[in-house]
Amino acid sequence: MLFSELGLGPDVLRAVDEVGYKNPTPIQEKAIPWVLQGRDVLGCAQTGTGKTASFTLPMIDILGRGRAKARMPRSLILEPTRELAAQVADNFELYGKYHKLNMALLIGGESFGDQIKKLERGVDVLIATPGRMMDLFDRGNILLTDIKVLVIDEADRMLDMGFIPDIERIVSLLPRKRQTLFFSATMPPEIKRLADKFLDKPEEVTVSAPASTATTVAQHLLVVNEEDKREALRHLLKNDDVKNAFIFCNRKKDVAVVHGSLVKHGFNAGALHGDMVQSKRMETLEAFKAGSIDLLVCSDVAARGIDISNVSHVFNFDTPHHSEDYVHRIGRTGRAGKTGRAFTIAMPEDGKLVQAIEKLINQEIPRFTIEGIETAELSFDDDGRRRRGVRAKRDEAPRGRKDRTPRERTETEAAPETAEAREPRRTRDRNERPARTERVERTERPERNEPRVERSERTERFDRNEQRPERGDYPRRDRDDRRDRRPRRDDMDDFAPVVGFGDDVPAFILRAARPKTEPVTELVTAAEG
Repeated sequence: MLFSELGLGPDVLRAVDEVGYKNPTPIQEKAIPWVLQGRDVLGCAQTGTGKTASFTLPMIDILGRGRAKARMPRSLILEPTRELAAQVADNFELYGKYHKLNMALLIGGESFGDQIKKLERGVDVLIATPGRMMDLFDRGNILLTDIKVLVIDEADRMLDMGFIPDIERIVSLLPRKRQTLFFSATMPPEIKRLADKFLDKPEEVTVSAPASTATTVAQHLLVVNEEDKREALRHLLKNDDVKNAFIFCNRKKDVAVVHGSLVKHGFNAGALHGDMVQSKRMETLEAFKAGSIDLLVCSDVAARGIDISNVSHVFNFDTPHHSEDYVHRIGRTGRAGKTGRAFTIAMPEDGKLVQAIEKLINQEIPRFTIEGIETAELSFDDDGRRRRGVRAKRDEAPRGRKDRTPRERTETEAAPETAEAREPRRTRDRNERPARTERVERTERPERNEPRVERSERTERFDRNEQRPERGDYPRRDRDDRRDRRPRRDDMDDFAPVVGFGDDVPAFILRAARPKTEPVTELVTAAEG
């Protein structure tokens, strides 16, 4: 089938033809006609099958007949990550270049002011992540009462990232009369429940079994010890004709470690994870797409929807904790009908994770070995992972007493345990504590009637250049003696007299005071006169 047979408009077909696409993928062939008819669609297809174009192409045709209003977008597309949202925006620019559609991209890491200005001019297509979308709505910058088409993309990823409560709130703010397109690579029960809640008599479009891997990807599994993982990765990168590759790690700090190791050994590698600044994330991703970076060490933020058609390899440096993530990771290669290879480097304690992956994809991942690197066996019980956790905690725990020399520690550890050694330390310390010494008799304080020693005389007892005696060498004072620090009345003569005005006494003080009755007498005399 050709794109011209799907019912798309001439301007959209012209843009598709300029890109070089002639035949639609199965998901596009089945979904596009239903979207053009205004029906709700529930699409389930493995990653890399062209789900994005299956809703962007018909939406461009639908939105071409209308006009946007200020702060009232006509369509809303929700994506779980910034990279996915940016990629959908690129698709609209690519296929909609012959339509006058306004678009706004609302993602974190970008300026609020620029996004608000676009909303105020009016947008036909609003592409957003749930967090930034709710921030702008709560600020009063978006009105959702004119939404005609709602797209929830990568719904299973939304579930993994905890966005489902935000999605439910956003949907509750939309008009009931709308068209909803719901796409997911897997269909767990929770996603199925949401689909039944959001969609109205949807057309189900399924082109492959849920959580199935592409047949164009050759899968391999290598089981080694933890200390051999980086050496195994370097060996594969050098000897397997790797043109470019995604290297996935489970933790962000492992991304930095693996990236630093590859750069140290001369590989052209970049790093990508969720804690990076948005501008740096986009810059690194664009460099990888352009070919200036050959290897991209990343977390699962790059496991969904990153459409780079010429990726030759995918390496799982860490076995994914969720089996669905394995499907999305290896789906970064073997896209658009091309072949690719996926290698998973597992440790013995990853047996349960590998078992869950093989159960999900309904096939066994072929094992292989590397000459010169010891191969291990998978452990399918929890003892290996538990021992690993205990070992990590023991390594991070503080060491023993550092005041002992290595020889003393060796002798102590080598000595046999005796009954005395088994005795509690507190008991031994209490028994070995020296007897309390008798209290030293106090030095008798001087009699009260002795002449008082002035401060200047007391100070002369110690020279400044000499060390003062210990605190215990001073004679101790009783509480009653502390009261004698104030001068007694019979010792007041020893102190200097108080200095007053001296000879300069003010004149008003020397003037005689008038009798109290004198002012009254003067007033009476003045009144009689």
